[in-house]
Amino acid sequence: MAGPLQGIRVIEFSQIIAGPVSGVLLSDLGADIIKVEPPWGDPWRGGSAPINATESKGFIAVNRGKRSVCLDLGSEEGQAIVHRLVSQADVVTVNNRADVLDALKIDYESLRKVKPDLVYSEITAFGREGPYAGNPGYDLLMQGLTGVMAAEGILDGYRSGDLKMNEGVPRYLTVMPMVDYATGYSVVQSVCAALFHRERTGQGQKIETSLFANALTIQGLSLTQVENAPSPSFDFVQNELPLLREAGLTYQEIDAIYRERRPIPFGAFIYYRSYQTADQVITLGCLSEPLRKKAADCLGVHDIRFDEAYDPTTEESVQFAIDLAHRVEEMIKEKPAEEWLKIFHAAGVPAAPLLYVEEMIDHPQSIATGMIMEQQHPVGGRVRYSSPLSKWSETKPDPVRISPARGEHTREVLSESGYTDDEIEAFHEAGSAKTG
Repeated sequence: MAGPLQGIRVIEFSQIIAGPVSGVLLSDLGADIIKVEPPWGDPWRGGSAPINATESKGFIAVNRGKRSVCLDLGSEEGQAIVHRLVSQADVVTVNNRADVLDALKIDYESLRKVKPDLVYSEITAFGREGPYAGNPGYDLLMQGLTGVMAAEGILDGYRSGDLKMNEGVPRYLTVMPMVDYATGYSVVQSVCAALFHRERTGQGQKIETSLFANALTIQGLSLTQVENAPSPSFDFVQNELPLLREAGLTYQEIDAIYRERRPIPFGAFIYYRSYQTADQVITLGCLSEPLRKKAADCLGVHDIRFDEAYDPTTEESVQFAIDLAHRVEEMIKEKPAEEWLKIFHAAGVPAAPLLYVEEMIDHPQSIATGMIMEQQHPVGGRVRYSSPLSKWSETKPDPVRISPARGEHTREVLSESGYTDDEIEAFHEAGSAKTG
């Protein structure tokens, strides 16, 4: 397999989403990913949008580019096979509880004995220290605990026809498991850095990250507190929130007060927001003042905030921003989306239509950039999804594999590791290794 990580072998003990995402990305870079599954398979095989008992859309999406080996790590033979595989590998990725790792003999201390320069990447839910250490956790819990749902979760719940549920409390952001994916990306970054360190020093090491750590990191802008520029929302959380909870206010009542303390900058939303046009919705994205001025020119409005004598603290300035925002909303409704996009693009103003993610599979930009790939899955049939996200001028990776069937590569991988056909068959008969 070509690619910048050609020759690097990764043994993946990860399951569900976060760990497997890192395996996909490492595979896209040319690494050989051997996914070790229990005899019954990764639980995510029966997860999101199941096709049959062992395949699902969710599993296919986060397991391309890998080879599957099914081993019973509760058996001595299964553990011995794993140790041989690890001795011939470069990287191990895990996302199990510490007690599970110890019981299956795939903890760092056990595996470094068979591969001293091993790069070992461990994902936990909350980290190994602190009051939540050892607790199980998923993307949903992290969105709730760390403020993602409080900031962005919709309170009117889920709706399907006349059916409603989850009203009155923030709902989970379902477009993607953002914390899981962020964690997968962070593992790839850390593994590549650790491999670079090993290349220079010959030293392997253990890398730890968590869903919790990544949930905080991706909210860096909101999380950051600056002593000399205190925000009303931080003051609310530290001083008022405990009293309101003690008083027994509902979440909706507390949230309404929180929103007042963390107001949306109404005026700023003229240049960085979505708009309803005469037919469809478009987005306008101007973060710099030169771009905002260009957008104002396209709209034909005079914005006093560009004037030298502008004072944002006056009551007149605040009211002006609100009035202008409403006026621009009505102006943009007067023309169709295509016309507005032509006007903005001609002036160099960032603007785009608002679309559904399903539309991107055939979008001309997706096709032109090669971001949609097609493969044939033995159960799922034609599969179209996102391609590897980076392009390489010198070390272009080979086309990736489709996600593997459960235990599809057990014989192949064990044979590469030096086991004979008779030994592999004996493992299969004993149940320590399933060969499909």
